[in-house]
Amino acid sequence: MKKKKRSNFSGKLGFVLAAAGSAVGLGNLWRFPYLAAKYGGGIFLLVYLILAVTFGFALMIGEVALGRKTGLSAIGAFKKLNSKYSFIGYLASIVPIIILPYYSVIGGWVVKYFSAFVTGQTTKAAKDHYFETFIGSSLEPIVCLAIFIFITAVVVFLGVEKGIEKVSKLLMPLLVLLTIGIAIYSITLPGALEGLIYYVKPNFKHFSITTVVAAMGQLFYSMSLAMGIMITYGSYMKKEVKLENAVTQIEIFDSAIAFFAGMMIVPAVFVFNGGDADAIKAGPGLMFITLPKVFDSMPFGNFVGALFFILVLFAALTSAISLMETIVSIVQDKLHWGRKKSTIIITLFSLVVALPSSLGFGVWSGITPFGMSFLDFFDFISNSILMPIVAFLTCIFIGYIIKPAAISEEVKLNSAFKRETLFVVMTKYIAPIIILIILISSILSALGIITI
Repeated sequence: MKKKKRSNFSGKLGFVLAAAGSAVGLGNLWRFPYLAAKYGGGIFLLVYLILAVTFGFALMIGEVALGRKTGLSAIGAFKKLNSKYSFIGYLASIVPIIILPYYSVIGGWVVKYFSAFVTGQTTKAAKDHYFETFIGSSLEPIVCLAIFIFITAVVVFLGVEKGIEKVSKLLMPLLVLLTIGIAIYSITLPGALEGLIYYVKPNFKHFSITTVVAAMGQLFYSMSLAMGIMITYGSYMKKEVKLENAVTQIEIFDSAIAFFAGMMIVPAVFVFNGGDADAIKAGPGLMFITLPKVFDSMPFGNFVGALFFILVLFAALTSAISLMETIVSIVQDKLHWGRKKSTIIITLFSLVVALPSSLGFGVWSGITPFGMSFLDFFDFISNSILMPIVAFLTCIFIGYIIKPAAISEEVKLNSAFKRETLFVVMTKYIAPIIILIILISSILSALGIITI
């Protein structure tokens, strides 16, 4: 009975755009460019793309197939296939519950900057200490955070086809067009050529194991892996959709947006900072401190800046929607609540849990769990610890418990599985080792034993 009532995407396009919307977020537009700059530009880009079509493909197709095969979100999917391993589903479910609140804090920052550029406050936003003053205050960041969560909740409240799919069909094409447009503008700036060469030309002198580890870590963040999202979205996929083809299209969307985001940001900051690559390694400073200065120096910078931040807002919202939808789906499957009740409760929960991450830069800045701000602490627990553990256990579950044939069978329902051998080899042998390297490296880095 439950299975008949479960929501579905209308078809492949709806699924691909919604799943791509989940994958394309702040990870692509903010995190990817500064990691590319930090780890050698072109060589990082090359390593990332290789990993995306091998490591990322194997993990994504496994998760999507688990969802469609069972018609359930993470907890139910693992339990249905082998009840002894339902704990993997619980671990996967914890990830979006941790991420959504602090991610919404950053989403609130984007709301603030978008409003600043739309109202003509470009020069003000480009001033030193504007960002620190804003996040250090108490009320305004919380108001912006609440606006971001409310918009996210409205879309999820409307459901899979009427809400998530419709919004994704509108926002994703706009996001692609805006990214490409601003990237083209960026590389036409005087002096942008040096930054473009640094970004696209692999220099093997910059290659190291940390380049690989950083690129692999970015895949989790960028492709919405190991957090139950792709299992949930897979559970909404109709059986007639060609699964491998759909996953390939998501990969192309995600990698293309990441590529153009780097092309949009790296050359522009090179221009503004006279070729100083260190200027694009500063994390939040890249988007919220350095780029406003870039826009302020441009002709029509107010317009370009407004376009950029609406682009970032679109990307942040599509990812936040997938995070909230995953949690709502889990609550619906587990507690049998309706969508409206589940969405309202998750919204209120997320708003309350987000408060420490917001206030952690202001009145609660003196509270630093393990020497980190609240936001950094939640980010570390989710992205550096839980996600690699979930990905490792998922590979073991598919590779050795239910066996890869169970996934292959789902993929082959209506088409050939062209990359089946790659999927099997990656899932059983290569991906688990890679994931363990990520996990160990993250822990050692947090302890200050190594630097990544």
